[in-house]
Amino acid sequence: MATTITGTFETRREAEMVVEHLVQEHDIERGDIVIGTEDDENSVGIALDGADEDDDAEEAALAGRILVSVDIADEAMVEDIEEVFHEFGAEDVTS
Repeated sequence: MATTITGTFETRREAEMVVEHLVQEHDIERGDIVIGTEDDENSVGIALDGADEDDDAEEAALAGRILVSVDIADEAMVEDIEEVFHEFGAEDVTS
């Protein structure tokens, strides 16, 4: 049975880092990972970090956390993926 793991991140950089780690270190397919916002507004998170700090900070959309969702078929990987989420600062991790 497939499991979906979700978590929210304060910055887009944290969300991107967790995705890269899952793809490169845990062989998760990019197509099984979705990055979005926790609501309907466009957002880079609730704080600036990484490239967002270099851009025009006044124009950055700080309108809510970034939501990352991972679909996996292997139940044995749930704990490992949750650990990666927490390593990169995820809050509200559910599976």
